[in-house]
Amino acid sequence: MLVELVVENYAVVERLRVRFHAGLNLLTGETGSGKSIVVDALGLLYGGRASADLVRAGAARARIAGIFEVPATAEFRRLLDDNGIEVEDGELLIEREVLASGKSRAFLSSRPVTTALLKDLAPHIGDIHGQHDQQELFSHDAQLAMIDAAAGSGEASQTVAGLYARWLRIARELEELDRGEQETLRLADRWSFQKREIEEAALKAGEEAELEAERKVQGNVAKLQDHAQAAYEALYEAQGSALSLLKSARKRLDDLCRIDGSLRETLESLQPAEIALDEAAHSLRHYLGGLEADPARLEQIEARLAAIDKLKRKYGAGADEILAFLAGVSAKLSAVEAAGERRAELARERDALAADYERAARKLSDVRRQAATRLETQVQEELAALAMAGTVFKVEFTESAWSARGTDRVRFLVSANRGEEPRPLEKVASGGELSRLALALKTCLLGKAKPKILRTLVFDEVDTGVGGRTAESLGRRLKKLAAANQVLCVTHSPQIAGFGDHHYSVEKRDIDGRTQASICELTGEARAQEIARMVSGEKLTTEALKHAEQLLKLGASAK
Repeated sequence: MLVELVVENYAVVERLRVRFHAGLNLLTGETGSGKSIVVDALGLLYGGRASADLVRAGAARARIAGIFEVPATAEFRRLLDDNGIEVEDGELLIEREVLASGKSRAFLSSRPVTTALLKDLAPHIGDIHGQHDQQELFSHDAQLAMIDAAAGSGEASQTVAGLYARWLRIARELEELDRGEQETLRLADRWSFQKREIEEAALKAGEEAELEAERKVQGNVAKLQDHAQAAYEALYEAQGSALSLLKSARKRLDDLCRIDGSLRETLESLQPAEIALDEAAHSLRHYLGGLEADPARLEQIEARLAAIDKLKRKYGAGADEILAFLAGVSAKLSAVEAAGERRAELARERDALAADYERAARKLSDVRRQAATRLETQVQEELAALAMAGTVFKVEFTESAWSARGTDRVRFLVSANRGEEPRPLEKVASGGELSRLALALKTCLLGKAKPKILRTLVFDEVDTGVGGRTAESLGRRLKKLAAANQVLCVTHSPQIAGFGDHHYSVEKRDIDGRTQASICELTGEARAQEIARMVSGEKLTTEALKHAEQLLKLGASAK
């Protein structure tokens, strides 16, 4: 539940800090005093949209902070743990800052988070019901969501949504296959030609570099022969060749070593050099033996390189890219060849998923219809307690097109007068009736009361259009609802105000030439005077004060 709320530089609020309690917390005040500021501020903490218009004129930012008791649920704890949020002493600090530029920031336990996370946490800690929410009662989607909430159909709904998503994906893939078939067949002819042209060339990786090297040799045979022959002679054959000079030097060193053995190591170092020169000369002789001009081979090389160059202009900068292109068109042709089999496979899978979806949707519909029957009875009982005895509430089911939510379309029907046929909610319900119906639905969907405070339920002017005994009935229902939840209610009704466990007055004042809103908790005589003001207006009368005391006694005796 909400323990404390701090609002700074928000609308006409400069700064206010208010503590709330368990039970029924009522906010009253003159029209336009700013009672709904608390509701709007809580909406921001629940992840609502922020606007620069919310920032008090002249301020750089608005700040909303709320301290909540942490719900003891596994899912709520998981949300916090998954986002690395720590909780101290069982309380969670939620903050929103709205900058004058319109940008906003959100914090949990002083750690920056996204507003999306606040929206995920909101259902676990609170719920706001205002006039906008009453208008949502006219939405068939909202009505279906209420039936699902009453049915507890989460798992069944997820199954239907999952099957629908898979069925839709495959159906769209089949449509794409059919739509692109003609174009694909036209492209297949081109791919076949390209594949055949590259395969007939029998291109090999690295072949072009090898051919370029061979062409260079074939084009310079005479020059290579001249240089190789000169090198061979300098090493081996010519008079004064390197090898003959080395042998001569080695012989003289051998003679020296017979006289002075200290040169033995120098003599031995010449042996590897002599071997190396001999091997180099042998290699050059072998190279010369293999050098031979071959015009026919040079012509073959030129033709092959020209063919490769043609492929390069069409399919890639080199052999690797051309072969990669070949692999690509081969894969496309394989896909075309397998398209028929793929289409048949997809059609079988689509039909199987369609059958599974229909079964799951029927099962979900059965669960919804059973829940709707129970909800009809429960809502009518609640409406009787809200001075709408005899009202008929029905849930009408019709079949809709397939969707992620199943095949059901629901419509709430109401008859507030005996003998009248139930008609669509938006055509028959007045503002007051709609408020009471919304409260009745809210009460039924919250389930049976539990021994501890669960969430903060906020009702913004739920008493619109009602008064007298009907308002008293609303007050009793809110009081009962507050036995299991913390309830915050903005009201203009003195009958409802009498049932509050805690009462807060909201008022505007002119301070230093500026309007400021403030909230204070009322007790004892101050509370009686506020309810008397709600009864008689600005001028308090003795009769109004007596009436206020009676309302307070009535509220204190209510359970």
